[in-house]
Amino acid sequence: MTSSKISRIGQEALDSAECDPKLARATLHDITRANQLFGGRAAVAYGVKRLLNGTKAVQEFTLLDAGAGSGDIVEYLNHQTSRYCVRLNCITLDVHRESARMCRDRGLRSFVADVGSIPLTDRCADIVVVSQLLHHFTRSAAVGILRECVRIARRGIVVADLERSHIAATGIWLASLLLRFHPTTRHDAVISVRRGFSPSELKSLLTAAGLDTQVYRRPGYRLVAAWRA
Repeated sequence: MTSSKISRIGQEALDSAECDPKLARATLHDITRANQLFGGRAAVAYGVKRLLNGTKAVQEFTLLDAGAGSGDIVEYLNHQTSRYCVRLNCITLDVHRESARMCRDRGLRSFVADVGSIPLTDRCADIVVVSQLLHHFTRSAAVGILRECVRIARRGIVVADLERSHIAATGIWLASLLLRFHPTTRHDAVISVRRGFSPSELKSLLTAAGLDTQVYRRPGYRLVAAWRA
């Protein structure tokens, strides 16, 4: 990720692919806990369920998580979708090598690559998930990432991100203190919320990338969109 593509609001450790591995692991571990407690996993599952609505027989789908972090969301999706007769063949992608290691520790197939130029062939995955990723980037870079996802997705795309809110920023700061998150995570969590979107801003971003879909507000100040190809 080049600096020209990164959001100009604040700076987070995971903005750089050169982030120290120990720091990256500590931060990703905290994000995993936050996803569990504050709606990150549930938001993505909501989007995937909307995308797969109407699937009647047992089916298998290939899912690519672009910007997968520790792989916790993919692992959660595997568990959830098995309840409604869907099997997911999951692949994770992230720019951080430590992320790939954490995903492989979960038994997931993972590779290291830039989300803006994914080294996969057209229409190679049924579903592409983009979770808590777009707020790291400038608008033009985020649109480029979404268009790359459109190129890859056969069935559809699920976008989940943070809703910008003073209440959410204050809440995650206090919660991160109580949960004893790494100091860098506490700082970056507030920056992430400041970088988040209003529903109309995320809708505008999706439209610019050619994705005509509704944006849903979900618990934990989450925004979700599920676009069918």
